Amino acid sequence: MNKVFTEEELEEMGRRTVDLLTEAIDAGDKERAKKLASRMYREFSAMHDLYVDWTAGFMDYIYTSYGEDALYQALRKVIEAYIGQMGDVKDVDFRRRIRWVAGSLRGHLQPMKVEEDDEKVCITMEPCGSGQRLVQKGAYGAPRNLTRMQKPHAMTWGMNDFPVYCTHCPVLEILSIEQLGYLANVTLPSQKAAEEPCKLCIYKNVDDIPEELYTRLGKQKPKVG
Repeated sequence: MNKVFTEEELEEMGRRTVDLLTEAIDAGDKERAKKLASRMYREFSAMHDLYVDWTAGFMDYIYTSYGEDALYQALRKVIEAYIGQMGDVKDVDFRRRIRWVAGSLRGHLQPMKVEEDDEKVCITMEPCGSGQRLVQKGAYGAPRNLTRMQKPHAMTWGMNDFPVYCTHCPVLEILSIEQLGYLANVTLPSQKAAEEPCKLCIYKNVDDIPEELYTRLGKQKPKVG
């Protein structure tokens, strides 16, 4: 026999980390639970970053090979297929909406700052778990050289020097307007996109969303009333 692993080791490697973590908690083994929690974070973070890198690469290839219109249409098709028909958020309890949005953003595995004022709640990842971290990792420099789009477009919120990966956020807003007739959520980017974290803001009354957040997308704010 020339085996490297025992049968028990092979079996444990095939088990989900969350199941091992739950067992450690139930057994009162705090140290093992902590180690497994850290392992699960590392495993998910590696997979998360891999898919962000792949997605950014595909987007950059479409843009550099076929142009901005091809990227825009590709994003529309892919994002719309993923989100399906949006529900009317006016009919959803605001507290429930915020908890759902916060839960979805926690999937990026970064600390978040959540702030509320009289008209909205804004969530800021510190740092942004995808677009900003790509910048921090140097993906827009050598050797990857992902594209920063220099020509303003609806999918750059009318900004120039815009990271190609981040274009999915404006497209999501455009689809929201086209499906619902209004913006569901809005992103407030930093002055130079992805150099600092963006804020995702959810307004308590969608009628209060400023008009300029529509016009930057090439859209008109719907009339109130």
